[in-house]
Amino acid sequence: MWRTCLRLRDEGRRLLNGPRRGLIASVRPGPTPPPQARAYAPPTGEGGQGTFPFGQGRAGLRGSAVQAEKGRGFIRMSASHRVKPLRTFHLIFQGGFEINLDHRKLKTPQAKLFTVPSEALAIAVATEWDSQQDTIKFYTMHLTTLCNTSLDNPTQRNKDQLIRAALKFLDTDTVCYRVEEPQTLVELQKNEWDPIIEWAKERYGVEIGSSTSITGPSVPARTREVLTSHLASYNMWALQGIEFVVTQLKSMVLTLGLIDLRLSVEQAVLLSRLEEEYQIQKWGNIEWAHDYELQELRARTAAGALFVHLCSESSTVKHRLLQE
Repeated sequence: MWRTCLRLRDEGRRLLNGPRRGLIASVRPGPTPPPQARAYAPPTGEGGQGTFPFGQGRAGLRGSAVQAEKGRGFIRMSASHRVKPLRTFHLIFQGGFEINLDHRKLKTPQAKLFTVPSEALAIAVATEWDSQQDTIKFYTMHLTTLCNTSLDNPTQRNKDQLIRAALKFLDTDTVCYRVEEPQTLVELQKNEWDPIIEWAKERYGVEIGSSTSITGPSVPARTREVLTSHLASYNMWALQGIEFVVTQLKSMVLTLGLIDLRLSVEQAVLLSRLEEEYQIQKWGNIEWAHDYELQELRARTAAGALFVHLCSESSTVKHRLLQE
């Protein structure tokens, strides 16, 4: 037995120390052939126009240039991107501004044709798509979301229902709820919130009170009537934006100040977060939480206010070359 082991040991050493040839050389892997390139051919539909359902975008938006041109009876806007695959936006006016992406018609989640009422809003939406980078992040595209909501109307609400939904925040308006202590916060709320309430009372000729009660202040019937009449002057699209802003700020008063340009976005957001900012100053800031909430609230509020103004704009913007 031990002699067999010695022979196996000697044979193994001979194979290891000897020249490599024969079978060892024949099994060595050769170079891998390069993969064949595949040409990209986008699908086409009627008249060379394909469909682009909302939510099925391709990544890669960089280095864009937006240009406008007038065609036969319609206005066309194109944004060409010097990346692969090529991405082009077309804004076509046919009773509304239609947005095409790579010659594919942009559509809503309910497969409706994506059309907006004003050229300025169409340019803003195209710019929002243009700002996407390697991955299309729909949760950052607030204008597109508002347009989809206005077109699909998923909750099937009419104009009166939208107005009531916005005005219901008067009963729980942020700036109308006051604390009784600590005294520093009481003074802060008085100094920061009272001026915007006084502005709203003078601007609309209504009574708006404040209360420290958990039930909140009582809202006079005339105040509701006046503000209902004011909101009724907006179209359905603008009302979708107003309700969106009210939901973000939790305040009808702050929303009116923002829409009427009495407040900037930063001021409206700060006033809506007054108590939270007071606590942050006292106890410190959690960067990964408070900073994200602040920036997200600002983005949503700014998009909603912009949406209201662009939907209320009746004139078209001049056609011009927009460069980065």
